[in-house]
Amino acid sequence: MKVWLDGKIVEGSEAKISVLDHGLLYGDGVFEGLRILNRRVFRLDDHLRRLAVSAKAIGLTLPLPLEEIGSIVLQTARAFDQDEAYIRLLITRGEGPLGVDPTTCHEPRIICIVDHLNMFPKKMERGIDMVTSSLRRPSPDVLDPHVKSLNYLNNVLAKQEARLRGVDDALLLNQSGTVAEASGANIFTVLQGVLSTPPSHDGALEGITRDSVLQCATELGIPAREATLSRYDLFKADEVFLTGTGARMVPVANLDGQPVGGQHCGPLTAQLSTALARYSQLNGIPF
Repeated sequence: MKVWLDGKIVEGSEAKISVLDHGLLYGDGVFEGLRILNRRVFRLDDHLRRLAVSAKAIGLTLPLPLEEIGSIVLQTARAFDQDEAYIRLLITRGEGPLGVDPTTCHEPRIICIVDHLNMFPKKMERGIDMVTSSLRRPSPDVLDPHVKSLNYLNNVLAKQEARLRGVDDALLLNQSGTVAEASGANIFTVLQGVLSTPPSHDGALEGITRDSVLQCATELGIPAREATLSRYDLFKADEVFLTGTGARMVPVANLDGQPVGGQHCGPLTAQLSTALARYSQLNGIPF
């Protein structure tokens, strides 16, 4: 693991921050998860733009211009020196006195971590098992799903529930009872050749990999749409899969003990996975 922190790149074991950092104390900050694929940082500019908007949405001033933050990402990737890896880029509110008031923090902190991550090892062929979480995704007026904030407790508890119930991941529904996403990934269905994924107003993050898959579908001539989905829509789908920077692309085999999507990697899922790999080759910045 390599970490850029306070102007230096260090080993993960050497990276330390103050206990008074509001990112630690209150989850006050934003982040992006990025992928290194074939020694290229996938869609770096798009991740940086989303980071900037998330920061603006919570009133957090970026400590450096986006171009310099991008340079930090590439420097850290270069120091890790691996063909494939995962990047976690964080901007915290910085240090301040105890108390929730963010205006007491005057120096936001950048942290860039590069390490390996494999969320669902060896699951591409068979698919993962999921349960519907007892938790609900907060409504947009409580916590806007567009903002990738450091406060991920809703996702953490959903994942914990899934693991305690002996499966790989959790399906999160929104306050209306329709599908939002998985604990850390977007969800897609395929029914009669049509690709569907929940819109952001249903609680889904507008994921970079999600967008990439939609672009691949367009290039392949596969009908694709954003649509409100229910659990029923997952059960009747021909194929179901997840997408995300961490997950990449993985089929779903079971939901709540019932088979979905044919319990294997379906033909359209496989076709899109191949297209995504090719797309990734063309949309990365070398380091």
